[in-house]
Amino acid sequence: MLIARRVRECHVYCELVPHDAPWEQVERLNPRGFILSGGPASVYDQGAPQAPAYVFESGLPVLAICYGMQLLAHQLGGKVSPSTHREYGHAVIRWAEGALTPGPSPVRGRGEDPARQGSSVDQLFEGLPPAIPVWMSHGDRITELPPGFRALAHSDSSPYAVMANDRGLIGLQFHPEVVHTPHGKQLLENFLLRVCGCRGDWTAGNFIADSILRIREQVGGGRVICALSGGVDSAVTAALIHRAIGDQLTCIFVNNGLLRREEPERVVDTFHRHLKLNLIHTDATDRFLDRLTGVTDPEEKRRIVGETFIRVFEEEADRLGAVDFIAQGTTYPDVIESGGGPSPPAPLPLRGRGEIEHSAAGAQHSSKTAVTIKTHHNVGGLPKEMTFELVEPLRYLFKDEVRQVGLALGLPEEIVFRQPFPGPGLAIRIIGEVTRDKLDTLRACDWIVMDEVKGAAMYRELWQAFAVLTDTRSVGVMGDYRTYGHIVAIRAVTAEDAMTADWARLPYDLLATIANRIVNEVPAVNRVVYDITSKPPGTIEWE
Repeated sequence: MLIARRVRECHVYCELVPHDAPWEQVERLNPRGFILSGGPASVYDQGAPQAPAYVFESGLPVLAICYGMQLLAHQLGGKVSPSTHREYGHAVIRWAEGALTPGPSPVRGRGEDPARQGSSVDQLFEGLPPAIPVWMSHGDRITELPPGFRALAHSDSSPYAVMANDRGLIGLQFHPEVVHTPHGKQLLENFLLRVCGCRGDWTAGNFIADSILRIREQVGGGRVICALSGGVDSAVTAALIHRAIGDQLTCIFVNNGLLRREEPERVVDTFHRHLKLNLIHTDATDRFLDRLTGVTDPEEKRRIVGETFIRVFEEEADRLGAVDFIAQGTTYPDVIESGGGPSPPAPLPLRGRGEIEHSAAGAQHSSKTAVTIKTHHNVGGLPKEMTFELVEPLRYLFKDEVRQVGLALGLPEEIVFRQPFPGPGLAIRIIGEVTRDKLDTLRACDWIVMDEVKGAAMYRELWQAFAVLTDTRSVGVMGDYRTYGHIVAIRAVTAEDAMTADWARLPYDLLATIANRIVNEVPAVNRVVYDITSKPPGTIEWE
């Protein structure tokens, strides 16, 4: 996932596809090259992911990273063996003599258009110093190169830290996508622009223009309803669709009773002021809470919220008349964490101005090992018998890309940079059964957290900050009296896209203020703890 983000930062569209995807699925994406990602497997493991034959037979450049490099060697006749000196962490690679000198053998993409032709494999290293620090993470290593390959760099423990042949098949034993490889972005950019011949012109503006065409093609003259939650994903979805089809879109904001303090009023006011589109506000609090009575399993909570959400939408749609589509702000991390899914037809960001001219590199990963971490409200939490067709224009965007699109659409920063909030709302921040009293308690705690974080000017620095009402109580002393109250956990994380996250090192004074305010202002709580778990192994939300 991180590789895909780094590629897109170079303004080249890429998409993760399973290693066993058929060529017909990949061909629709019109790829300029392939990236074989790293992974925990060994090439000799039974059932280890293998690269499909078309990766090597297509004539397109290939960048194989870590396990991908070992796979490249293994499948093309080289040898891979367990290393006696495993490399984990920092290392330095040094280029072989002549490796930084451009060679004469061009690597060409498919077709005869000179503008789409790649360049020499050696241009991968243009602008790089003779020795560069890198990040290694491997136990196996290549002991014999495949026929036709040459070693381009080595480290103290890896004689073949970089290998390549004249057909544009390149292997890296290190990870260029991580920040610990400071020249990694330059190396990836060289591969994309110089070796693959990509244009590097995939931008928010191009995405908007292409998405408008795609939305119009999908919707035609149909009517669309869009769920507004107040978050950036649904806001950008609504703004994008409204720009495409205007008043064919009606937005519906459902107060499910699981929102934060003052959120319903703020959301309605914000969208009336800034988006100026058709907006219906419905309060379904009683309905959601009745359905959640007695439910403690987090996956069941998500499914109930998703199903009830759709039923409310169906009823509102009936009042509107004929409605054909429902729009959702599903993003790429939602899809990945929910177990993924098949790649769609070639996305319009690969096309522009009536001809194929944008660029793509496909990253291979194993679909066999994809698992559902948790069901997302926008993905697996929806009932299968929906009567609407889904419109999900952001389905293959990361959160930072969604924000860029939002700014390009002219949305205000208060919407664009709002911290993520889960679709099931506070239901998954209350451990155990959801009740009105627990919701009131959690809202009061959450309000204090956000008030203090904003007061410390840290809101934009954090990916998320919130309170969790646990299902554990503790004994305390307040004044001369014994208390037996709820334990509240504070969760604050930093992240780029929510696929990984680190716990935020909040100042002690800030944590002390938050804890002191909660135990003094929220009567049901007598203890506050701070969650210092990163993702992985934990997830950002507790449920």
